[in-house]
Amino acid sequence: METNEQMNDPGAAHVPPQQKGTEMNAVEKIELASEAEAIYFFKIVKERLLDVNHWSKIAGGGMSDFFLTDGAGSPVQRKATDGDHIRIDIPGPGPQTGGGYDWVTIEEIKSEVMGNAEVLSMTARPSANPLTNSEDTAHFLTDAATSTFQVKRVGHTVSAEEHGRNEVPNTDTETSLDNIRNTFVGWGAKIGFSYPQWKALVKGLLDNANVYDDGKI
Repeated sequence: METNEQMNDPGAAHVPPQQKGTEMNAVEKIELASEAEAIYFFKIVKERLLDVNHWSKIAGGGMSDFFLTDGAGSPVQRKATDGDHIRIDIPGPGPQTGGGYDWVTIEEIKSEVMGNAEVLSMTARPSANPLTNSEDTAHFLTDAATSTFQVKRVGHTVSAEEHGRNEVPNTDTETSLDNIRNTFVGWGAKIGFSYPQWKALVKGLLDNANVYDDGKI
């Protein structure tokens, strides 16, 4: 049986609970002329969400660059799946632990249909660099943090969202330079510097003017 939360906010149960640190929510919505148009457009938006290699272009550029890799860290040109990693190139110096990049692992991709609503969620968590034997988290946030990217359709409304939870700067690595760097980048994220990036991404996911052809924008 569906709960009130699921009916009022489909996909809410896909987002990990907030327990410590800060949280962030970036949400964008678009209303289509009919439910049939919304169903068609939602298929396009789902493809865009899973096309991690084109996130920077979808967001309009000028921010971080995202590269999809398999579980071993090798670049791949396909849609994202559970167990993949995302290699992130944030402007400025990257962590030594990550080989100059921040890394997250895609923990779960979940799809759900509820009445006239449907949702696709992808949850990512900071991870170690899969190209090394180090167990240190190669990201400016600790591995307690998650980012859940969602696209939803409710009737003839389609939305795209990013929900950051438990965001705590990663300042306890074995590399002092990484600790300093993560303090500053994590502090920037804490006061909202990362919000414009996610807002640009969710807005780009819903850009009806984009021409989507075989996974390319």
